[in-house]
Amino acid sequence: MNYENIKNVQKIQEYVTNMRPAFNKRAVFSDETEDYRTPFEPEPGDLVHIKIRTKKNNVDMIYLVFEEQREVMQRVSSKDGFDYYEAVIPVGTETVRYYFEIYSGKIQCFYNRFGVVKEIDEHYSFGIVPGFKTPEWAKGAVMYQIFVDRFCNGDPSNDVVTNEYAYISAPVQHVDDWNRPPQAMDVRDFYGGDLQGVWDKLDYLQDLGVDVIYFNPIFVSPSNHKYDIQDYDYIDPHYGKIVNDGGDPLNWGDQENAHASKYIKRVADYENLEASNEFFARFVEEVHKRGMKVILDGVFNHCGSFNKWLDRERIYEHQQGYEKGAFVDASSPYRTFFRFHNENSWPYNTFYDGWWGHDTLPKLNYEDSPMLYDYIMKIARKWVSPPYNVDGWRLDVAADLGHSNEYNHQFWRDFRKNVKEANPNAIILAEHYGEAKSWLEGDQWDTVMNYDAFMEPITWFLTGMEKHSDEYSEGMLGNSDCFISAMKYHMASFYAPSLMTAMNELSNHDHSRFLTRTNHKVGRVGQLGSEAASEGINKAIFREAVVMQMTWPGAPTVYYGDEAGVCGFTDPDNRRTYPWRQEDHELIAFHKAMIAIHKENKELLTGSLKFLTNDYQFLSYGRFTNQEKSVIVINNSEESKTVELSVWELGISRIRDSHFTQLIVTGDFGYSLIKKVHVCKGGVLRLVLPSHGAMVLKHSKNNGVKVDR
Repeated sequence: MNYENIKNVQKIQEYVTNMRPAFNKRAVFSDETEDYRTPFEPEPGDLVHIKIRTKKNNVDMIYLVFEEQREVMQRVSSKDGFDYYEAVIPVGTETVRYYFEIYSGKIQCFYNRFGVVKEIDEHYSFGIVPGFKTPEWAKGAVMYQIFVDRFCNGDPSNDVVTNEYAYISAPVQHVDDWNRPPQAMDVRDFYGGDLQGVWDKLDYLQDLGVDVIYFNPIFVSPSNHKYDIQDYDYIDPHYGKIVNDGGDPLNWGDQENAHASKYIKRVADYENLEASNEFFARFVEEVHKRGMKVILDGVFNHCGSFNKWLDRERIYEHQQGYEKGAFVDASSPYRTFFRFHNENSWPYNTFYDGWWGHDTLPKLNYEDSPMLYDYIMKIARKWVSPPYNVDGWRLDVAADLGHSNEYNHQFWRDFRKNVKEANPNAIILAEHYGEAKSWLEGDQWDTVMNYDAFMEPITWFLTGMEKHSDEYSEGMLGNSDCFISAMKYHMASFYAPSLMTAMNELSNHDHSRFLTRTNHKVGRVGQLGSEAASEGINKAIFREAVVMQMTWPGAPTVYYGDEAGVCGFTDPDNRRTYPWRQEDHELIAFHKAMIAIHKENKELLTGSLKFLTNDYQFLSYGRFTNQEKSVIVINNSEESKTVELSVWELGISRIRDSHFTQLIVTGDFGYSLIKKVHVCKGGVLRLVLPSHGAMVLKHSKNNGVKVDR
């Protein structure tokens, strides 16, 4: 080819480049869902098909970049104005991180979880963990958290009685008024809720649409929260069955629990313990018959000073069938379960490690005790196996367990192996604040309670409040840019199997009730009083949050009573009783409607997420698969708002008019389930949103009428 021909070819290439439409970065999309990666949860040795979408005829070349390799992607299909590119890569046993390198004319850019970017940040790379699977039932499952003592009293015969024993230097008491708000030092106040009460309300939970019941701890423990386990082998008879009662409460002024004969009879008598376990097994069987699951709370970092291994309260010292506790006797078989610091203090050695220095919460000493390790692994298997068949564990303060980070990770690897061997379909879900990526590599936890990528960003955006109601920030309220950035950053710490099962809560037993956060009151019940928690609340903002909760990737988790309008500052005020016969029935009906929308639309369970238009106090996003597409719109301002959304970004044709059906709309006016139809023209949807409003719309398939252009 001569020089003139070369010049002509260059001119033609320049002409083609100049004629191509500008690079449309909003059309580019890929993620880790099954539409863009198959198999979704590959095994070692699988060939994995990875796809990316661009605007039609808009790019010259795309590379899949992984493990220091670059694979040219091939265009495999075109549809509705988009091109789809694919590459096939083998996976071994190691995690594969990948992103995309895109060339369009003179433009070179990259695509990762953040979107189209000029430079690569490994934090946002996509990832494949061969062999990592989370239970199918947990992906998008609707969970319901129950703090048992405050949910429903179904069996008054097992209630804690006033003065039954002493806890933290004072006698416990039974609260006779179910509707009394929690008081200071609520930890030793008991309202009488139990497992029979939950059984009595299974019809209610089933009608609400609950898939999974998550219990705060239910093992033998002296506090109402039960995060100070006394006996991991048994359900607390105060929650289960007391078939052999007797003994007496403490005399007034006596705080020596060795004298608490009624308590000792109830929690140390094996007839009561076995009866409670048998009752729990029947309870789980009934839950399973209804198509629901059960998750237990596992507190394995520390136990309680009442624990039979330590026995600081001398509950078990003279009971038949129990070994001497390590507090009582230096020769106790459980001595290595704890770290003692004064070898000359037995009997009754008070010098042991407590979690954060609390002697009521003795730290478990795994590194020095193979026996303790074996015991807890046995417990891990026991409750997910017959006859109990529990469906998983929620792990309390999981990152704190052990005396070193290295041991912590090894413990959870072993824990996972034990649980999954006993019940491959059980979930392992951890409490964790902050970056959890190192535990979510497929060999330890399945997922986490989703504070960073759900509760906190949503709370700041909709209320401007910190999740304890300890701070209000005007700059965070309605700041959708901050919300999107926070969500993108924290969601990038999850691989897709973990993200789709993450526990997405608005409230729980450790933080203020979300409905209370809508009043912007900073403080706690001790300084503000119980009544302040329900003053100035805004149910419309709460309904916005519920819409987001039921349309966000993960497992939406309702904290008991939230759906009935329960308010409360952070604990103990967030642990109020469920208001039976005083429920907010409109809020319950709204939750039921949103749960139904969540469960009836597959894209809300396992579909892709894409942010659309956003502004101050305004946010919109899509959840979609190749076949199903929904749009969610949030107007958190005090005025109605007219918006235009480029919904073509969800894979909707721009050359046909199409329709969206409004599934629900909520706002200051209330809410409506009237299925209004909205016409989408040229891939753009125009909507009018009410103040403090939210709307969920579903794209109607095969209803488009082709229009001339």
